[in-house]
Amino acid sequence: MFSRKLWIAAGCVGLVFFGGLGLYLYSTESSPSRTQSSNKKDSGRLLENSFITSKTDKVEDEPSALFNDPAISQAWGLKKSDAARAWSVTKGSRDIVIAVIDTGIDIKHEDLASNLWRNPGETGKDAQGRDKASNGIDDDGNGFVDDVYGWNFVSNNGKLDDNHGHGTHIAGIIGAEAGNSKGITGIAPEVSLMILKYYDPKVAGTDNLKNTVASIRYAVKMGANIINYSGGGTEFSQEEHDAIAEAEKKGILFVAAAGNERSNSDQHHYYPADYKLRNIISVTAIDPSTQVLASSNYGVETVDIAAPGQNILSCLPGNAYGYMTGTSQATAFVTGAAALVMAHKQSFKAEDVKKYILATGDAQTQLASKTRTSRQLNLYKALTILDQGVSASGVIAVNTQNMRQFTADPNDKNSRATAAAAEEGVDPNAREMSHFGRSLIDAMGTKARPAKLGTKQEGEGF
Repeated sequence: MFSRKLWIAAGCVGLVFFGGLGLYLYSTESSPSRTQSSNKKDSGRLLENSFITSKTDKVEDEPSALFNDPAISQAWGLKKSDAARAWSVTKGSRDIVIAVIDTGIDIKHEDLASNLWRNPGETGKDAQGRDKASNGIDDDGNGFVDDVYGWNFVSNNGKLDDNHGHGTHIAGIIGAEAGNSKGITGIAPEVSLMILKYYDPKVAGTDNLKNTVASIRYAVKMGANIINYSGGGTEFSQEEHDAIAEAEKKGILFVAAAGNERSNSDQHHYYPADYKLRNIISVTAIDPSTQVLASSNYGVETVDIAAPGQNILSCLPGNAYGYMTGTSQATAFVTGAAALVMAHKQSFKAEDVKKYILATGDAQTQLASKTRTSRQLNLYKALTILDQGVSASGVIAVNTQNMRQFTADPNDKNSRATAAAAEEGVDPNAREMSHFGRSLIDAMGTKARPAKLGTKQEGEGF
């Protein structure tokens, strides 16, 4: 009798142990980290460690005052970044093309299908009356056959299926459709999403860094305005650096995740976010209390700005929705903000857009030792301060009769004295704009990235 009970007890312990082990293996397999790769060794650029915390095909009906998307009020990040007021200024433009370099997308998702970029050279009918999207011909001669919505650099074809969920989630944060009575609303609900797949957890033997570089070059070639990239690694890549530098020459903004390595990027660099290039915005993630997540990288010389990144609700494959956490999600917020600014001020260059996003964020003491600017993203300010007489260089054009222009050196004592004297007798609105102008210059001009972050050091600026 005793031995029977012993065997039963041992069996229960074994069941619990092996069941728990199986659950652990499943959960870790579903959330690839930077140290994982499709060929079982470090391939250079991997998806950051983020995973789905919950999933549903329906969302609670809580309508917004602006849009009728059911889940909009469940998204704390939209409130934190003042999205509702920003949308009263602009909802974006489908002329703004965002290249999302990630795990692919569900091209049939109810909240994303209408906002997918369509390659004009691969749409319509060919000379034989066939659909260019599926005729098996490189109709536009760009080297890619039937690249209607983008390209899959893992399998080298136009099939963009998302076998992870991360890419669909990021695309939803950036540009989920608004006002369709379904799901959520993206930061820029009117936009064109170019999908470039560099990573697939189900495909072995691929070089993720090579796919990343190829994706960047495709985005440059096909006319993207913004590139969103959530992957990365600790190795410097000259080829990747040069590809992003080429994007800079073309006026393309590159928004990159600071990474989820729990480390100080000033000391332990994370690429491509840390390359010393003018067109890169490095983004870390915060929670609702404006604390940088424990998992997120930070750095007063390398990380530019913080944005919502904890438990962010967005799209998932199969017309589903769910929450994910990480600097990937925060990066998508900033990419969406850039799209709104570009749509609102079409004359702005990538460098101008970057300056305004960084300088118009809300200053937070919690971020003083975490980012260059000590700021969290504010969508509304990024749009409305543009219309209040401040140029992209920080020059004030408010109440100029009573206020002289201050110099571009906030560290110069004479400059500060001149500015202080100029503010005497100035109305409160003008004074607020003056403080903003100096804040803009402070954010952009006083901290240079460390020289060791890139190979092209001279003149690459902030």
